Amino acid sequence: MTDPIVITLSGPVRGRTENGVSRFLGIPYAAPPIGDLRFAAPQPHAPWDAFDAREKGPSAPYNEVDFPALDLVPLVGKGWDRGDDYLNLNVWTPADNAGDLPVMVFIHGGAWTGGAAMAPVQDGTNFARDGVILISITYRVGVEGWLPIPGAPTNLGKRDMLAALKWVQDNAAAFGGDAGNVTVFGESAGAMSIADLVASPAAKGLFRRAIIESGHGSIVRPIPVMQRVTKKVAKILKIQPTLEGFRSITVQQGLDALAQVAKPGSGLDLRDDHGREPAFGVSKFTPVVGDDIIPVLPLDALRAGAGKEIDVLIGTNADEMNLYLVPTGVRDKASRLLSWFVLSRSIRNAGKILKAYGMGAKGVKPGDALMRALSDLMFRYPARAFAAAHQGRTHFYEFGWRSPAFDGELGACHAIELPFVFDNLAAGSGPRGLLGENPPQALADRVHKIWVDYARDGSAPWPEFDADTRQLYALEDGEVRRDPDMPAAKFWS
Repeated sequence: MTDPIVITLSGPVRGRTENGVSRFLGIPYAAPPIGDLRFAAPQPHAPWDAFDAREKGPSAPYNEVDFPALDLVPLVGKGWDRGDDYLNLNVWTPADNAGDLPVMVFIHGGAWTGGAAMAPVQDGTNFARDGVILISITYRVGVEGWLPIPGAPTNLGKRDMLAALKWVQDNAAAFGGDAGNVTVFGESAGAMSIADLVASPAAKGLFRRAIIESGHGSIVRPIPVMQRVTKKVAKILKIQPTLEGFRSITVQQGLDALAQVAKPGSGLDLRDDHGREPAFGVSKFTPVVGDDIIPVLPLDALRAGAGKEIDVLIGTNADEMNLYLVPTGVRDKASRLLSWFVLSRSIRNAGKILKAYGMGAKGVKPGDALMRALSDLMFRYPARAFAAAHQGRTHFYEFGWRSPAFDGELGACHAIELPFVFDNLAAGSGPRGLLGENPPQALADRVHKIWVDYARDGSAPWPEFDADTRQLYALEDGEVRRDPDMPAAKFWS
C-alpha cells in the first residue's frame, strides 16, 4: 500500500498504513526548545516541504526509571530518545475514513519528571480500529518544563500541552477528525494536568470532554514553594537560580541534578502554609498556581463555574499507592514510627490519620494503614472533591480489578487501568508485568468501549455523579455503587 500523505498547516507529512490503520509519528507541533527558545514559551515550528513521520520521533529528556522488581518500560518508555525536535505528537487514524471522526488526545504521566508519548502501552492502533483518531503528545518535563525560573515563563510543560491542543484544532480535519469533538485524556501527572486545564482560562475552547484517570486539580504548588526546588537544583548545579544560569547548563546536567533532588534525603520541605505537601513526596516537580495558566486553585475555579461546559469522566483505582509501596517492600516493612514519619512530612495530624485507617488495630499492619491513607489523600478523595466541585456534566468510576502480580498484593494499583483503556494487555503482561499473567480480555473490551463511546458522544453506562448520591461505576464488574465515606474526608480539607 502507498504510504499516506496528509497536508498539515506546516507542510505534508508521510505516514505508514498497516492493517487498516495509518500512523504518523513524531510530527512537530512547536519549534525545538533549544538555544534562545530553551525555557521559553513554545513557538511555531518552521514550515517544511516534506516530513517523514514513519518512525517515532525524539522524546522529551528524562531519566530512565530504575524499578528492578517490576517492568515499567511499557508504561513509561525506556528513557530519553534524543533529538531537538521533541515537542512532537503522534497520530493514529483509520486508513479509510469519511472525516468528522471523534478525536482523543492522550497526555502521559510520569510525575512531571518522565514518561513518553510513545511508551508501548499507549499505542493508538486499537482506538483507530474503533473509529477514533488517537493523538499522543510530548511535553517538557523535569527541569526543562516545571521549574519557576525568574525571567522565564512558568508552567512551561502546561504551555506545551496548550500548544499541542491548538495544533489539534488547526490540523484535526486534515486527518479526518472533528476539531469540535476533542476528548483529552491522561493518567497520573497527565490526568492532573488535564484537570488543571479544565479549570484554566487558557484552555477554553480547545477540547469538549476530559477523561481524568487517577488525577485531580489539587497537586499544584504556590510559586514561592516551587522556587525552593529551583534554588535547590541551582545549588546542586552551582549556578545562579536565573534564566541565564539554567541556560548555561546542559540538559544532561539538569537530569543529573533532578536525580539528586528527587532522593528522599534531599532536605527539601515543600509543605505550604497549611502544612500540606500535595504530592506527598512522590514528585518534587509539579505545576504552579498563581500565573496566567493556573491563576487560582483549580477547585476554587471549578466552584466559580470554570470548565462547566466540559464533560468530565474521572476516576481512581482502589489501591493506588501499592505501585509505590509493594514492589519496593515498603508496605510490608514499614513500622508504626516510619509510617507516621512518612505521612507527617506531607500533612498535619499524621497520627490521627493513620489511626483512622486502622493503625494499632488488631491485624492491621502499619504499612497497610499507610498505603490506604496515602491512596485516599493523594488520589481518591481529591478526585472526588474535583467531581463535586465541577459544575458541568460529570461521571465517576472506580477500577478495582486486582492484579495477580506479587502474589496478588499489587492489587488495583496506580496505572493498572492503562492497558485496559488502550485494549493493549500484552504491553502490561508477563512475569514482571503490572498485570501478571493472563489478564481478562473481557474487561479490556468493556473499559476500552466505555472510553470510545464517551469520546464519540459523551455517553456513559451509568448516572452522572452527584455530590449527595455519589454514584460511581465499578469498571471491574459493571455495577453502579454509592461511593462509601472515607476517613480522608475529615483531614484533607
